Amino acid sequence: MTIAEIHNLFIQSSGIVIDTRKIEPKSFFVALKGERYDANTFAKEALEKGALFVIIDNEDYFIDERTILVDDSLAALQELAKFHRTYLNIPIIALTGSNGKTTTKELIQVVLAKKFNTKATIGNLNNHIGVPLTLLSFTNETEIGIVEMGANHQKEIEFLCDIARPDFGYITNFGKAHLEGFGGVEGVIKGKSEMYAYLKSNHKKVFVNFDDVIQEEKTKQIERITFSTANEKCNIFIKSVTANPMVSIGYNAVEIKSNLIGLYNANNINAAITIGNYFGVSDAAIEEALESYIPENNRSQLVTKNSNEIILDAYNANPSSMLVALENFIQLDKEDKVIIIGDMFELGEESLEEHKSIVDYLKNTKNIQCHFIGQDFYSNKIENENFNFYKDFELFIAFLKENHFFNKMLLIKGSRGMALERTLDFI
Repeated sequence: MTIAEIHNLFIQSSGIVIDTRKIEPKSFFVALKGERYDANTFAKEALEKGALFVIIDNEDYFIDERTILVDDSLAALQELAKFHRTYLNIPIIALTGSNGKTTTKELIQVVLAKKFNTKATIGNLNNHIGVPLTLLSFTNETEIGIVEMGANHQKEIEFLCDIARPDFGYITNFGKAHLEGFGGVEGVIKGKSEMYAYLKSNHKKVFVNFDDVIQEEKTKQIERITFSTANEKCNIFIKSVTANPMVSIGYNAVEIKSNLIGLYNANNINAAITIGNYFGVSDAAIEEALESYIPENNRSQLVTKNSNEIILDAYNANPSSMLVALENFIQLDKEDKVIIIGDMFELGEESLEEHKSIVDYLKNTKNIQCHFIGQDFYSNKIENENFNFYKDFELFIAFLKENHFFNKMLLIKGSRGMALERTLDFI
C-alpha cells in the first residue's frame, strides 16, 4: 500500500494514536516499537477498542483488512506526516534552540490564535515521533501550524525539517544544552543551524533576534524578519525590557505586562511579538494575548506557599539556562532570597566543570542562602557560610523538615530528572 493510499484512510479517521490506552472510536493506531515494548502486540486490542485501521510492521500480528502491514511503522508514520504536510499546504513555523522552545511556541500560538485557527506541538512532543504526530494533528481547518523541534545530536534538526518542511523558522538561542550528544557548544551551534540551512536552500524565511551575534551572522543570506533592543532599523524595535520579577516589554505604543518571570523570557516574548506582527495581528491583540498567557508545568511559575514567594523553574536546566535564571534572580529587588538548584544532566565530560562554574559564579553572592542538590554539585563542594550541599534530594528534604522557610523569595531550578518541584511539598 502506498503512502497516498494510507493517507486516504488516515483522513477518514479521528486521528493518529500510538497508545492503546488513548484509543477512541475511529482512531488510526500506529504500532511503534520501543526498548521495552512492541506495540504490534496491541494491534488486535486497538481494533477491538474501535480503531478504524492499524499499522503494524510484524506480519505475525496481521488481523484482517483493517491491518496495514509495512516494513517499518515509525518510518511509515514519518512518511505519512510528510505527505499530510504537503496535502494541507499551510504555512508552517518551526522553532528550535537550546532554551525557551516550549514557552516561545506557546506564546506564538496565543498571539496567532487572535487572528488564525492555529495548532501547535502539544507539550514537548518535539522529536522524531513527536513532530510527525504534531503534523498529523493538523486538519483542513488549521490555518497556521507551529512545530517545535528538539535535538540532542547532529542531523536531527535536518531530518525533522525534511518532514515538516517549514516556511518560517526561529532559533531561540544557542546554549550549553545536550553537550554530550552534540559534542560541545560548537556542536550545538552546528546542529541547531541545520534549520538555517534548510530555510536557505529552500528559499524560506527566518525570524531573527538581531541582538544575538550568532543568529545575525548565520542568517545573512536568508530572507529575515528581525527584532532588536538596540537596532531601531529592525522590523520590531523593542524600546524597553524590565523584570522584577515579571517581564514587561515596550514597543511601538504598547506596554506588555506579562505573567512570565525573568529577563531570560524577554526574547521569547519579543519573538512572539515579531511573528504576530508579521502575520498581521494588531498590537492590541498581541498585547491582550501575551498578558493573558500564564505559564504552567513548572516553567517560570510564580507560586505563593505559606509566607514564601517561589519562582518554580524546575522543568529543566542546562548551564546556559541556569546562569541566566541565577542572574535574573540575583538582580530582583527582593530581600531574604534563597537559591535551590539541582544537578544539570546530559553534559558528558564537561559536567563537573560546568557545575563548578555555577558554584564559582555564586561564591561572591552576598546574603543569599544557596542549596546545591545532586552528586555533581556535591563533587564541587566548597566552604562558604551561605552554601549547603546535598548528595541527593532526600538529604535536602531532611534539612527542610528541620529548617523551615518564612517570608522568603525562592528560586527552584534543576534538570527534569531532579524533579525539584517536589520541594513545594515541604515548604
